[in-house]
Amino acid sequence: MTKVELPQPTQCNECQAGMMQVRYITYFTWLGEELITVPNFPAWICDVCGRREYDERAISWLTMLLSPNAGKPTAKVRRLIPLQPKPEPNRPRPE
Repeated sequence: MTKVELPQPTQCNECQAGMMQVRYITYFTWLGEELITVPNFPAWICDVCGRREYDERAISWLTMLLSPNAGKPTAKVRRLIPLQPKPEPNRPRPE
């Protein structure tokens, strides 16, 4: 079994006395009029003042999953290539 290394604690920017450590908490957010709860969500929490900073990558993934367009195929953009005029056989080409 491999050992998982957790990120090292950093100093709290709020109180300057505590250390921000990774903890897994329940994250709450509103999606329209519905309250969404996400258990075991990673967050950096200060051991002195309790300040919370949510993991940026986890927030990005959650935002993508909760997007109203999640799972829908993307629209293909059709590009029209302008036709170049064909030279007339009786006219010389401009140089």
